[in-house]
Amino acid sequence: VITRPEMEIGRYHWMYRSSRPHRYHHVPGLRGNVSPLGIQGCFECCIKCLGGVPYASLVATILCFSGVALFCGCGHVALTGTVSILEQHFSTTASDHALLSEVIQLMQYVIYGIASFFFLYGIILLAEGFYTTSAVKELHGEFKTTACGRCISGMFVFLTYVLGVAWLGVFGFSAVPVFMFYNIWSTCEVLKSFQANVTVPGDQICVDIRQYGIIPWNAVPGKACGPILENICNTNEFYMSYHLFIVACAGAGATVIALIHFLMILSSNWAYLKDASKMQAYQDIKAKEEQELQDIQSRSKEQLNSYT
Repeated sequence: VITRPEMEIGRYHWMYRSSRPHRYHHVPGLRGNVSPLGIQGCFECCIKCLGGVPYASLVATILCFSGVALFCGCGHVALTGTVSILEQHFSTTASDHALLSEVIQLMQYVIYGIASFFFLYGIILLAEGFYTTSAVKELHGEFKTTACGRCISGMFVFLTYVLGVAWLGVFGFSAVPVFMFYNIWSTCEVLKSFQANVTVPGDQICVDIRQYGIIPWNAVPGKACGPILENICNTNEFYMSYHLFIVACAGAGATVIALIHFLMILSSNWAYLKDASKMQAYQDIKAKEEQELQDIQSRSKEQLNSYT
């Protein structure tokens, strides 16, 4: 049944058929601060950018950079102070500690290489975090994960595992000089407490560096006793080297934690990429089947039209 308003509208179009018809366009609803021209506001852009940031990888990168910087910087200065203390108080002959000086110099060059390598490796892992985050965010879009990308992610997992095991050894090795300096410092504290007791001579309290194996047994003097040991403990080089070794050990521990964090992130991202590849394969097969079904339907309609 045609109502009267509809009849009036039809009559209007029949009488004014030559006039230019009005065209109405659908205007999309505004969301947030989106302008009528379809341009997103600053708030939406910021939220979209922040949503694609891999915060876990960012935290691990900052922790890794901080730990490596503390270990390399403090370790380099502490090794230089250790050589100075040995040359001035425990080994006056240069030939006795020549091998130790070469080893410390080699370790300082290794520190330069470690700092450079982990600076680049941290940036690469952060970029890989951005890549995998984009893969997960755009799983149902046009993003495609390749076999090469999954292989690279797996390689990073293996390499980070190896580096984590290596840094566990570095962390343990960095605790050795802390233990040595702590023994010297505790002996100095005992010496200071015994000075109040006149019956106990301070010359009997000594520290022998030769028992640690860093200098040979024929090194002269090789040990420090009494007032000489007290003077060593009161020098700025001793306290500076002692505290720097503690900070370097803490930096090595922070690097180990960062690598373990990276390992968990990379393993999770690799699993996400593997699932994404399976999902993409399923979507490709489904799209292919739907296309084949549409082709069959179109051919059947054409045959039906030809018969009729």
